[in-house]
This record gives sequence, C-alpha cells and structure tokens, in this order.
Amino acid sequence: MNEKIEEYIKLGEVNKLEVYKEVDFGVYLKSEEENDEVLLPKRYVPVGTQMGDILEVFVYSDSEDRYVATTDMPMAKVGEFGVFEVVDTSKFGAFVEWGLPKHLFVPLSTQKRNLKKGDKVIGKIKYDEKTDRLFLDAKIGRNLEKAKGFERNDKVEILVIAKTPLGYKVIVNNKYEGMLFDNEIFEDIKVGDKRFAYIKTNREDGKLDCILQPIGKRQNRDNGYYKVLEKLQEVKEINLTSKSDADEIKKEFGISKKAYKAVIQKLLKEDKIELREDGLALKE
Repeated sequence: MNEKIEEYIKLGEVNKLEVYKEVDFGVYLKSEEENDEVLLPKRYVPVGTQMGDILEVFVYSDSEDRYVATTDMPMAKVGEFGVFEVVDTSKFGAFVEWGLPKHLFVPLSTQKRNLKKGDKVIGKIKYDEKTDRLFLDAKIGRNLEKAKGFERNDKVEILVIAKTPLGYKVIVNNKYEGMLFDNEIFEDIKVGDKRFAYIKTNREDGKLDCILQPIGKRQNRDNGYYKVLEKLQEVKEINLTSKSDADEIKKEFGISKKAYKAVIQKLLKEDKIELREDGLALKE
C-alpha cells in the first residue's frame, strides 16, 4: 500500500483511512492504531470501492456520540472559522447548520449573545477533550492573535465576517483580524465568502489590511476594473452609468451594480474617464 493512512482517527478533520470490512449498511475504515475503526454508511461509499482502498473522509459524531465517516465535507473543520445559521435552541445552547446530518452545538458559555433560530453566527469549531465532542465557539476575540511577520503581497485565505462603513471585516488564515476596503473591491462579495486575498499592510496594532488582487501585478481578466477599462479602450464609450439597471451591468461585465460604481469611482480618481449623461468615455 503506497498511500499512508492516519495513525489514529481524528474527530472533526479529514482522515485518510483504509477500507477493511464490508457490511450490509456500509464499510468500516481503519487507521494504523489497533481497534481504531469508523463506519462509512453505504450512501457515502464511492462506486467501485474495494477492500484495501484508501478513502478521504470527514469524521464527526452522530446523535449517540458514535464516530461516523462521510465523504461530504462540512462548511468548516476543527480549527477553522465559519458563518453559520442557527436552526434550533435549547436551555443549554444553540445548534447551527454546518453541512452534516447532525447539527453543531454552540454552548451558552461560548455565545456573545443569546442566539435565536434564524440568527447568523460567526465562530470557530473546536474539540472538547473532556467530552470527546465538537462545538462552536462564538466568542471571536479570544480566538484571534495579533498578526506579525507578513510581507506585502503575501497570499492568504480569508473569511468575510461583517460589513462595515469602510468595507468588510475578515478573518485571515483562521487566526488574524483583517479588513477589505470598499474602494479596493471590484467584484461581488458577501459575508460568509471564503477566498484568497493578498496582504497590503501588516498594521502596528496586529491587524491586516487585505486586497483581493496581487499588488503591483496585472490583475486577472475576471476583475471588474479591467473588464470595464479594456472595454473602454476598445469602444471608447460605454452607455452604462452608475444608475443603470443592475441586470444590464451584470450582463455586460459580470459584476454587481455596487461593484460597477466602485470601478467608476476608481477610474475617475485615476483621471482615466469622464462622465456623460448616458454613460462614460475614455479620456484621450
């Protein structure tokens, strides 16, 4: 067997495990550790699976606290932040949808405010060794560190967590607080988005200013700014203003009306265009 399996099964993580026993209701997977096994229910078993195959599965616990494997992936894993919706509450806490059959528990002690059904909550998935269970910690501040050592243009992963008057708050690499500014966003973005970004500034307060495109490099052609600019360079005039129909803007450039307004403001600031009654024109 060339591919290495896990030393032991890890709850809340993606595991590489060996198929070693078939039953009517699925297959059992094992790690290197003796007697360490988990069931992969039949509905998740890939077609053509054979004994000895190595499968990548996510492991969580069911309603009876038994470990179970799935080939479906949740919205986040242990050690990761996510934005979740509350689907139920009890006197002990709340439960959120995270992409698996059993909802994830948010203890009262980890809530910043009492959650209600339908609320959106940001939190980090953690593992409790005492109870051998996963839970969501919604007290964000204690799960963040001051950033240091980042260089300009370093590529990072971000989670968009809140809209502010200046732009969007983000969590960077599941550890640090960051910011995306409205005047540097030229594409659709919303709370809950996960994507790659680039470091613009590692501030003295330990927070990170981020941008969605590499700094000082030619951005990709999917960027709204370059789509509009290149269209202007081709036809000289565009008959769409910031007040034009959102569907028309989306059809022409694949960006939102808000993003189009931001592009216009950037082009005006760079003195590359002039506004006209029915659109905009490239300055010669």
